[in-house]
Amino acid sequence: MPELTRRSLLASLGISAVGAALGVPLLAGARGSSSTGALLRSQLRLPDPFQRALPRPPELDPVRSDGATDYFEITQKESVAELLPGVRTAIWGYNGIFPGPTLVSRRGRRAVVNHRNTLPVPVVVHLHGGRTPPEHDGYPTDLLLPVGGAATNGHHVGSHNVTVGERDYHYPMEQRAATLWYHDHRMDFTAPAVWRGLAGFHLIRDDEEDRLPLPRGDREIPLLIADRSFAADGSLRYPSIDSSLTGAPGVNDPYRGGVLGDVMLVNGVAWPRAEVDGARYRLRLLNGCNARRLRLKLDPAPKDGSGLTQIGSDLGLLERPIRHEAIELASAERYDVIVDFGQYDPGTDVTLVNDFGAGRTVDVMRFRVGGSARDDSRVPDTLSQVPILQRADATVTRDLVFRSEEIEGMTGWTINGEPFSPDHIHARPRLGQTERWRLASDFHHPIHVHLAPFQVLSRGTGGPSAWDHGWKDTVDIRPFEHVEILIRFEGYAGKYVFHCHNLEHEDMMMMGNFETLA
Repeated sequence: MPELTRRSLLASLGISAVGAALGVPLLAGARGSSSTGALLRSQLRLPDPFQRALPRPPELDPVRSDGATDYFEITQKESVAELLPGVRTAIWGYNGIFPGPTLVSRRGRRAVVNHRNTLPVPVVVHLHGGRTPPEHDGYPTDLLLPVGGAATNGHHVGSHNVTVGERDYHYPMEQRAATLWYHDHRMDFTAPAVWRGLAGFHLIRDDEEDRLPLPRGDREIPLLIADRSFAADGSLRYPSIDSSLTGAPGVNDPYRGGVLGDVMLVNGVAWPRAEVDGARYRLRLLNGCNARRLRLKLDPAPKDGSGLTQIGSDLGLLERPIRHEAIELASAERYDVIVDFGQYDPGTDVTLVNDFGAGRTVDVMRFRVGGSARDDSRVPDTLSQVPILQRADATVTRDLVFRSEEIEGMTGWTINGEPFSPDHIHARPRLGQTERWRLASDFHHPIHVHLAPFQVLSRGTGGPSAWDHGWKDTVDIRPFEHVEILIRFEGYAGKYVFHCHNLEHEDMMMMGNFETLA
């Protein structure tokens, strides 16, 4: 992005005092609030919960396939959806729906996804969790301009990977089975674009996972959980400085710390309900919120007290299942869990609740348990062989501090005191090596690293938390916390980003570059 626009963003923040600029709701995060950000209230009467059935995002069939590759086509376009019962809401959607269609790939079988942009703004597509060559990873300035090449206000300056109308993204899929997702990643405007609907699942399957007797078919359910707010006319409400998303980036006061909605959507429906058999189900949980953290559990708890059996993390299966009463997810984190509804009596209503919520954001969705049904699934004691990285594996140690900071007398979100610039490189790791990154924060910062998987080594003076196991691409750093990760660099040489996945923080410069070297 041009320096003038970058400074304009800083100027839009308005005042130099860090605490005052970010607002009291943000500072509440430092005192133990569950999320960093401010609540944006809807302006229309909200519906009673559990009225509408839970939808499943449709799986997208390839337009063609050959011996090594499946080819998909997606059009990004404006559309209308019924997110609230009886209310028509304008969205931006992949194929005009939110969430976008689910893509399913096999490990080692390449996927080529053609995206056509008919929206009024440039877009960037990032496959979150993908091990992807840099030119297809969705670098924030690698813009796909609208059909016809609409004006971009200079946002593509300095990028050599800009296309008009449509482009192919190539995904080798040389990675384990996992729950990935794809979303917009345009520099300075990721948050409002995702808020408007640009997000969807991309699942990877492999032989190792297929051999396990896990629930499948109708008993495997992806759940994209996202909070949103609505204006009086039913449109999505969001506090952009420029609602056209073509001019000044950023959000108005007091939302610079993050935007929290007051409606809980699951797969694009407010507080849905689902009819389930008295059997095991696999739930693929994705926190698709811009800034809201979730603590999910079942109410009532099942007879054995541990309702959620975790089998996978961001990047695939755990070595062994872990039983939880509740699971904490920061923005962009994914957890695969098994729920045994056979432990409930037929006719029981089981609510998925968010312990980090308040008021209407406590309830997420509801399951109605039917009668007992044939269930050949089970959860094996061993799921996968997961190599455990050791501190001694790291050849380099890097310190990265994520915080709000004054820059030229104004306030921004920074990494080691630096606002994002496409020209500034924080690290140049070599492929095949493992590094130790020591991450420190001031507020809640879920940190996402492109390309390279990592494992959490420690939090503060202790080990990983109960939810830190397995290979991850996003780690939740809590206020004034130090987290160490061991990160393995494999795959492709080139420039990638790492950033806070509180999307308002990302848009306001909490992003950095690393360049992998062969």
